[in-house]
Amino acid sequence: MTVVAVTGKGGTGKTILSALLIHFISQRTTSVLAVDADPDSNLPDALGVAELVEKTLGDIREVFQVSRDEMGSTNKEQWLEGKIYGEAICECDTFDLIVMGRPEGEGCYCYANNLLRGVLRRLMRHYDYIIIDSEAGLEHFSRKTIDSADYIIVVTDMSKKGLATAKRIKELSEELDLGFKDIFLVGNRIANKEAEDVIRRFADEIGMKVLDFLPYDETIAELDLRGEPVINLPETSEYYQKAKKIADMIVELHAESVTK
Repeated sequence: MTVVAVTGKGGTGKTILSALLIHFISQRTTSVLAVDADPDSNLPDALGVAELVEKTLGDIREVFQVSRDEMGSTNKEQWLEGKIYGEAICECDTFDLIVMGRPEGEGCYCYANNLLRGVLRRLMRHYDYIIIDSEAGLEHFSRKTIDSADYIIVVTDMSKKGLATAKRIKELSEELDLGFKDIFLVGNRIANKEAEDVIRRFADEIGMKVLDFLPYDETIAELDLRGEPVINLPETSEYYQKAKKIADMIVELHAESVTK
């Protein structure tokens, strides 16, 4: 099992990259679980499967929170597991999808969240690849909601906030000793060689590996305006080809871990 979490500042393009990674890897194996952990829940649209999503984990958590006191001796973890398998897993053609949903409402959800984490960890063991479109920012690191990830891909643009978020993610992962195998940096919407050089110097300074630089692609904006999924990006697109290379790298990392 290889778990990849795609993260970074909001608006840097992490959902686009997540969707393309899922698309490419699921062409090589059907053992892929896509996890939309961003409260904005844009991943289903980017993958073109939004109409298949009926319930989120947030929906199930809300029902559990309201009704758990009435369950008596019912095994609550088994109840949650049954609900997740029966209602929250979207079985798409070449991958499965889970949408985490909006943050919890009033009251303490610690018990429900802890149960959910345990169920999700068991569920994830059934897949070779888990690709997580993470919540923007840093909270998921401080809360250790993606502590089971093997690899982190931080997506950044040329903005100061994007680079600052990438640096803080690297620092937090070390402070919290999360034990990731590696943390990579991907530059998105990078227009020229000068911009690439700036990001390379930045990555060297903070000790991160640069995977690649993705260009600005007008077709992505056009697809969004037409309400089409980003996976419809033409194969001739430079963006498409570079994202595919990143997916190939993940497959290679997985193969290496299996043979060890």
